[in-house]
Amino acid sequence: MTAAMASPCDVSGAAHLPAEVAARVPVGEIAGAGAALTALRLEGFVPSVAQRKGMLEAELRRFGELGAAPPPVSRALWRAVRDAMPFTAGGDGDARPLWRLSTPASRGAELAARITAQVPAQMLFDWAGGLLWLAPEASDEASDDAAAAVVARAVAATGGHATLVRAGAAVRASVDVFSAQDAALAALTRRVKESFDPKGVLNPGRMWAGV
Repeated sequence: MTAAMASPCDVSGAAHLPAEVAARVPVGEIAGAGAALTALRLEGFVPSVAQRKGMLEAELRRFGELGAAPPPVSRALWRAVRDAMPFTAGGDGDARPLWRLSTPASRGAELAARITAQVPAQMLFDWAGGLLWLAPEASDEASDDAAAAVVARAVAATGGHATLVRAGAAVRASVDVFSAQDAALAALTRRVKESFDPKGVLNPGRMWAGV
């Protein structure tokens, strides 16, 4: 994705789906391919798209097999990426905890590597690597807290934010849904909350402990 985003081709969308995640996309042409998929989206007037597509193909041919999706398949794929459908379309993937992680796009691969070095997980990369949907598998590191500790350490190292989108009730009751804030931002958050809720009666601890 880096080469595509650094090109002058005005790529408007970039996503990567490892093979096991691509197989869960509810689009037959993609799910049945049995391979990882890196998808790039070009938008605009037809002559402009055609010219930029040719430039991209010349630039990316050295990386492997290329193909162009017809409009119905393209639209279905990007809907699936937008809605994280590989983790909501049925099967065992939708039973796992699900994290939404944002980080600088240049560090998305590093964030993924830091997490998967400790916890087996499936993931989908969007925003050219700046948005990761992460579904950790059951393991000693992940079973009790949806891998929250591993995720928190990785996000702290690369920068960004993590949100626990889905987990069992017991996990959600014991794990912060949002990433811990740094000291300055946490103090500001407390002051803002106290300004309109001085008695602390509005959902205390709902977003962060002590707020």
